[in-house]
Amino acid sequence: MYQFPEHLLGGYQKFMNGRFAEQQARYKTLAETGQQPKTLIVACCDSRAAPETIFDSGPGELFVVRNVANMVPPYEPDGQYHSTSAALEFAVQSLRVKDIVVMGHGRCGGIKAVLDSGAEPLSPGDFIGKWMNMLKPSAEQIAGNDMMTAAERQRAMEHVSIRNSIVNLRTFPCVQILEQRGKLQLHGAWFDISTGELWVMDPKSGDFSRPGT
Repeated sequence: MYQFPEHLLGGYQKFMNGRFAEQQARYKTLAETGQQPKTLIVACCDSRAAPETIFDSGPGELFVVRNVANMVPPYEPDGQYHSTSAALEFAVQSLRVKDIVVMGHGRCGGIKAVLDSGAEPLSPGDFIGKWMNMLKPSAEQIAGNDMMTAAERQRAMEHVSIRNSIVNLRTFPCVQILEQRGKLQLHGAWFDISTGELWVMDPKSGDFSRPGT
C-alpha cells in the first residue's frame, strides 16, 4: 500500500507551524514578486552539508544547485543536457546574482570515489564515475602520493575540486565578462562536517583559512 514518508509529513507540519507561520508574509511576497537572491551556491548533494542550514538562510536568500562533489563542468554548448550549467545560466543571466560560492565539504563520497582507482561502478551507466572524470588527472597525482595519508589526500582533493570548479566557472562567457566588470565575484569555501568549521579560499593564493583567524 502506498504511503508518503511519515517523517517528511511530520517535518512539513513543524515547518508550517514554525518557520512558515513566522515568515508567512515573506513567503507571500516572494510568491507575488519572485525571487531575488544575491548569491548562488554550488554545493554537494551530501545530506550533511546543506547550504541553507550552514548559512542560516531564510527563504529567497540563496539560489542553490547541488550535485556530486559540488562540481561545475566547463562551458560546453553542445546540445546535451547540462543541469548545473542551466542553473548557473539562470542565476547569472536572469537573477543577476552578485556572488557565486563553490562550497565543498569534508568526507565527500564523490571525492573518495575518484581517489579510489579500483572502485566498481554502482550501475552499468556509471554516472558517478563519468561525472567524477572531470577530476581524474588531479586525482591520479594525489592518489599516487605515498607521502600523504589517506585523510590528507582526501582533504587535498576536496580543495582541488573547489578550485577546479572555479576555473571552470570562468570558461562561461557570462561569468567571465561580469567578473571582469566587477559585477560578479567568485568564492571557494570548505565545510568540516565533524567540527562545523567553515574554511574560505583566498582568491589569489588558493589557500584555505578560517575567517577571522
